[in-house]
Amino acid sequence: MFGLENQKKKKPTEEFVFDLEKDLKNINKHKELKKKVEDRIQTIKEFLRSGEDKDDFDKFGALLHGYTSLLKVIARF
Repeated sequence: MFGLENQKKKKPTEEFVFDLEKDLKNINKHKELKKKVEDRIQTIKEFLRSGEDKDDFDKFGALLHGYTSLLKVIARF
């Protein structure tokens, strides 16, 4: 009555699962992703140590923090 009939029949919503979560459940993909992130972190660190391009230093610093955070998330999973 008055359009309230459908409110009682609400279906439970599915929990959203990120693609990263699906990939981390597979042990082989987990190791592969961890290795890939660690390699990229080392590459960025080497670039920052070289000190050639001062303009991109802040950008690569932020990127390094992002990859480090991703590595922490991977470790917790």
